[in-house]
Amino acid sequence: MVESSGTEAVVVTAGGDSSMLALGTVRWIGFKTIVIREYGRIVRIWGQTLVPSAVTATLYFVIFGNVIGRRVGSMGGFDYRQYLAPGLIMMSIITNSYGNVVSSFFGAKFGKHVEELLVSPLPNWIIVAGYTMGGLLRGIMVGLVVTAVSLVFAHLSIAHFPAIIAAALLTSTVFSLAGFINAVFARNFDQVNWIPTFILTPLTYFGGIFYSVALLPPWAQKLSLVNPILHMVNAFRYGFLGTSDVHIAFAFVLMSGLALGLFAVSVGLLDRGVGVRD
Repeated sequence: MVESSGTEAVVVTAGGDSSMLALGTVRWIGFKTIVIREYGRIVRIWGQTLVPSAVTATLYFVIFGNVIGRRVGSMGGFDYRQYLAPGLIMMSIITNSYGNVVSSFFGAKFGKHVEELLVSPLPNWIIVAGYTMGGLLRGIMVGLVVTAVSLVFAHLSIAHFPAIIAAALLTSTVFSLAGFINAVFARNFDQVNWIPTFILTPLTYFGGIFYSVALLPPWAQKLSLVNPILHMVNAFRYGFLGTSDVHIAFAFVLMSGLALGLFAVSVGLLDRGVGVRD
């Protein structure tokens, strides 16, 4: 009896391990499928996803970097184009990470095929992670394209490479999740465009992309510190130039906290069926 009981225990344990392995495989396949679909979408319409940011960055360098840059002179001890480049790269990462997820998930809602994901054996956190990874892919791909454009106009040195990678990944993750939340609540295409137009764009332009906040009066500097994009841009710029208008450690803590918080909110919204089961 003892040997039989021991055998049964081994069988149950083995069966449990097998079930866990199968469950892990199913989740990995589901996650990979979402990411591959998002990547295919980005590449298939590359003229809409990759090219516009390259054109926009070129115009910024020509107008701001050359024309206005000559009058501005140096910024933070660096040539203005060199100072501007990290900000433009980060701006492209922010807008494209956000835009990819908000349009993709809202499209899934609008096309009524989000239900296929919700009835699948995938947990909601896998669904959120898949769409977030799609936004991260587009953000990083566009960031690399804009970096290539920047190298044509400015000399980019690398002071702290890990800071560049960490800032880019965390920022892309934060805005991918923000785009997901926007898509969950959006009921029409106007609501998809409302937040990027009236909230994201102003925060981006006041986020230290084109200037150092040290040029602002004291009250404006304090007000600017409330803007999370300022911390993200400066953390990224610190990786290239080794200089920053904010405390770098706090910037990375802020980005990490926002990423974790927005991920929890996104999963919670799907768990409650907000925007997808109404």
